[in-house]
Amino acid sequence: MKSLEELRNEGTADRVFRVTVGLILLSLVFVGPQTLWGLIGIVPILTGATGVCPAYSLFGMSTCSTDKTAKG
Repeated sequence: MKSLEELRNEGTADRVFRVTVGLILLSLVFVGPQTLWGLIGIVPILTGATGVCPAYSLFGMSTCSTDKTAKG
C-alpha cells in the first residue's frame, strides 16, 4: 500500500487554491443564498488538505513539483 507522500499529486499553489475555493463554497451554506449546494466545498477542502486529487490520479496528472524518484 502506498503512503500519502507517494500518492501526493498537488503542488502548494494548487492546494492553497483548492482550500480557498472550498471555504468560499462552504460559506454559501451560512451566508448569501444559504443553500446546501455549498457543501460541495468540502471536496476541494479535503483534496487540498491531503494533497491528493483522485481526478489527477485517474488522468495521470500532477502539479506537485517534488521529484519523487530522488527519494530512492
